[in-house]
Amino acid sequence: MAHSLRRRLVQFALAGCLGLATQASAQQVPPNALLRLGVERGDFRAELADGRILRGADLVGAELRILQNGRVLSLRVESAEADTRPHAGDVWLFHLTFAGADGARHDYCQPDPEGRSRAIPYPKPDEPQGFAITCSAGAIGKCLRFGYRPWAQAPDGRSLAPYFPACVNMVRAAYGAPERGWTRNGMAIDFWDDAGLHEPADDPSYLFEAGWTAEGAVCVAHTRVPEHGSVMDVAREAPRLAAHVGPERCNEAAARAAGAIILNRSPRRS
Repeated sequence: MAHSLRRRLVQFALAGCLGLATQASAQQVPPNALLRLGVERGDFRAELADGRILRGADLVGAELRILQNGRVLSLRVESAEADTRPHAGDVWLFHLTFAGADGARHDYCQPDPEGRSRAIPYPKPDEPQGFAITCSAGAIGKCLRFGYRPWAQAPDGRSLAPYFPACVNMVRAAYGAPERGWTRNGMAIDFWDDAGLHEPADDPSYLFEAGWTAEGAVCVAHTRVPEHGSVMDVAREAPRLAAHVGPERCNEAAARAAGAIILNRSPRRS
């Protein structure tokens, strides 16, 4: 990318990120000016005044301005690569950095389980700019990389939109509601679904934990982290689950019967 294009991206990215096209006439807008910055599936989409569309690796070296917590943050695209995980499809991984108060460059994201700091843009209509940026280390990023992309379809043609929040609930162990997670960083799980994306590993050291929907768990056999609370604690916090906790009331068949679309096991713990 030419240096002048990077400079124009810096100049015009704020308006683009807000979804505001420039009102100036064609004669006043440089041909390489960024008119709009958005997200298309799991990738950035930068529309230039000369009609070009930049995506993915085209943006390496550019600086993008985003609104975060009411302030403007300038992010440099250090690298960009298509995710090669099975089912990740059109998800792109961006290494974004920002200038800290110390003058050094800092990673926008914390390291993920692979030790890499990667960001993923994704459509989010309720955001002012129509998209959000998540990190591969978090539940949302993990679920996008697992293949539960809300804009995509399963192999049998069904929408994956409900699978995305169900996966986020599962990763967070948000049994009763998305706001409260019962897991902790580094916890291993085995999961599968009825959409044809993932199959269970059937490791005998893992026990059935729960079945999941977009609203949370439909039943809970055991909690992922016992020191965070028991299934009875879950039932007290989420009364709708009171009759659906414990291994005698929650297994794969019961979870499927209750509408679970993703199911998981977690390591056997005393």
